[in-house]
Amino acid sequence: MSSFAELLGGFGTILSPENLLFAVIGVTLGTLVGVLPGIGPAVTIALLLPVTYNFDDPIPAFIMFAGIYYGAMYGGSTTSILLNTPGESASVATAIEGHEMAKRGQARAALATAAIGSFVAALISTVLLALVAKPVAGIAISFRATDYFALMILALVTVTSLVGRSLVRGLASLLLGISIGFIGLDGVSGEPRFTFDSPMLFNGIDSVLLIIGLFAIGETLYVLVKGRTRPGSVTPLEPASGGFTWLSRNQWQRSWAPWLRGTAFGFPFGVLPSGGAELPTFLSYSYEKQRSRGRKEFGKGAIEGVAGPEAANNASFSGVLVPLLTLGLPTSATAAVMLAAFKIFNLQPGPQLFDKSPDLVWALIASLFIGNVMLLALNLPLIRLWVKVLEIPRPLLYAGILVFATLGIYSVSGAITDILIAYAIGVVGFLMRQFDFPIAPTILGAILGPELEDQFRRALSIGNGDLTVFLHRPLTVAILALALLALLLPYAPKVVARLRGRPVEGTTKLAFADED
Repeated sequence: MSSFAELLGGFGTILSPENLLFAVIGVTLGTLVGVLPGIGPAVTIALLLPVTYNFDDPIPAFIMFAGIYYGAMYGGSTTSILLNTPGESASVATAIEGHEMAKRGQARAALATAAIGSFVAALISTVLLALVAKPVAGIAISFRATDYFALMILALVTVTSLVGRSLVRGLASLLLGISIGFIGLDGVSGEPRFTFDSPMLFNGIDSVLLIIGLFAIGETLYVLVKGRTRPGSVTPLEPASGGFTWLSRNQWQRSWAPWLRGTAFGFPFGVLPSGGAELPTFLSYSYEKQRSRGRKEFGKGAIEGVAGPEAANNASFSGVLVPLLTLGLPTSATAAVMLAAFKIFNLQPGPQLFDKSPDLVWALIASLFIGNVMLLALNLPLIRLWVKVLEIPRPLLYAGILVFATLGIYSVSGAITDILIAYAIGVVGFLMRQFDFPIAPTILGAILGPELEDQFRRALSIGNGDLTVFLHRPLTVAILALALLALLLPYAPKVVARLRGRPVEGTTKLAFADED
């Protein structure tokens, strides 16, 4: 009842005209970037981080960021279905069946089941978030330094092992991020680290510069160099036919169960440090393919293959907010960007956040309910408008991103040096993309690295310098064991193939896209 009362207070906050305006801005921008191929929520939030320096109140900023994240999840299905080009990596599964439905003249049905499934999943998962967030925060109060250290190791290792096709590249990317996080003066001794005797680096590299450089600038350079600036062929929408929200009675019957099952996949995997929404969306797709009565249609446009993954995609975001708000632990790259936004306002997500800033927490959760209603209203009636967005010339779009990124950096510090640093980081990000090094571990390592060091030092201080302090608590040992298991998980297909006597050579490492 306490959580319910606080959630009602959150609705009271979000229903003010100013906050509703920021919710509209967020979901509209999110849908826009989700529709546009190659631009995900992490890029958009990164570009808007400099704007938040002018905010006196963090609540409107986080309402806008949450809307961007959810909107991108919605908008990604439009590009996947009509263009066969996922707007963000978690929409890959949707593209498999959705585009085939569009080619068969069922584009509206595919878009409708994606939008409604996203709404249903987001609604259920947000209710779950409201129910479990405060109890988890209460449990987290009992965590010790060793437990937090082990949790961060688990998050870093899991994301690193699951993104990209090479564990070595993932670990190298993580090491780069941690090294960047260590740049500056040591918090205990005051000794400069990795500064190369440059006073400009004594305060470290601002997380905003790093995020904009790796995501916005690096991704834009990669797209331009790769020549991916030509818009693809958009599958036209068929004339609107009968049926409630473009779905026939049979399509409704085939969609509602995958929506619920997709939600069941998405929320718990969002809570876990699994790298984002890719894992639950592919698991949902595989499950629907195995059990659906329409399995003969899979690969040719089965509606279950759109409904389930899209529900899992959106449910995962509410799950991602659980460890972010209660433990201060980002489990995806976009969550790491949001963690950087918290630090801009001198806020530390974790158990104390619910006591120190309850208005922010519950307004953010309430905004998810309001934002999803707005998104449902934006996606179905305005689908022709989003189709027109796909015709924006890519060179103009990406040039605009570079200009906006440059102005954003300069508006924060007014220093040309910061712009040069951001572009240098952007070149590094481009090279990482070029040579298939994942970006997410670098971001997570840079943001969590300093906190990881603090918890490590705190644990050693408590244990008088004895490393066995990390073996004293069963919870710490269990989490570290899970981290070790996470390193081996990507190679499970090879192990299973060997046990079943199948050829190992054709079995690849379990890997997912570099989550936005």
